[in-house]
Amino acid sequence: MAKERLDKILANRGNLSRKEGRVLIWQGGVTVNGLVVKQPDYKVDTQQDRVTLQGEELLIQEHLYLMLHKPQGVVSATEDSRFPTVVDLVPEKLRRKGLFPAGRLDKDTEGFVLLTDDGAFAHRILAPKNHLPKRYLAHLDHPLDDGLMEEFAKGVRLSEEDRCSPALLTILENGANPRVEVTIHEGMYHQIKRMFERFGYRVIYLKRLQIGGLPLDPALPLGECRMLTGEELAAVTKGYLD
Repeated sequence: MAKERLDKILANRGNLSRKEGRVLIWQGGVTVNGLVVKQPDYKVDTQQDRVTLQGEELLIQEHLYLMLHKPQGVVSATEDSRFPTVVDLVPEKLRRKGLFPAGRLDKDTEGFVLLTDDGAFAHRILAPKNHLPKRYLAHLDHPLDDGLMEEFAKGVRLSEEDRCSPALLTILENGANPRVEVTIHEGMYHQIKRMFERFGYRVIYLKRLQIGGLPLDPALPLGECRMLTGEELAAVTKGYLD
């Protein structure tokens, strides 16, 4: 049973200072399971209890895990002086101190970004030694040579220092602007774009479709996010890191 002080929960999950939280508690602005609690040191079961702050229910579980459908023009960062960030897209009710993107997408790339405040989980899925796969949809600028699938399967050398591990390339539609899916196991800088550039192709559209065993929810609108269910969270690593 995970229990925490009520004032600590308000500070960590309610985006308040510890002092502000205590004042609201003393004023009767906080309930636990429907009852007003005025003791800042009251112990709350974060797995079962329900806490409201001035009538709004708080998400009090220890960590948050969010699926975001990132649009183009948004950077994978917690703050930026020039562009909106993935954290800026999180609605107020889901915001929490320490929330960050577990992995990056380029500013002009769409798709699945996983946001969390769980550093240990993020490290686990991002660690290069774990080779968690990520699947992408790409549109290219001219027809593909079938031999490219074999080249990707061997691993593409991007430079003297960088060589990709084997990647799966699937051609969905060939022609003037081919559509393909690519599954990679690293997160090198502009990796997919550089892989195609190595063979003379330009990526004109890129979207991340899946992280580990969890695909992007097709019903999640562009620019919006939602909490992951327990089953979805387990699916991210199931069969890869277990």
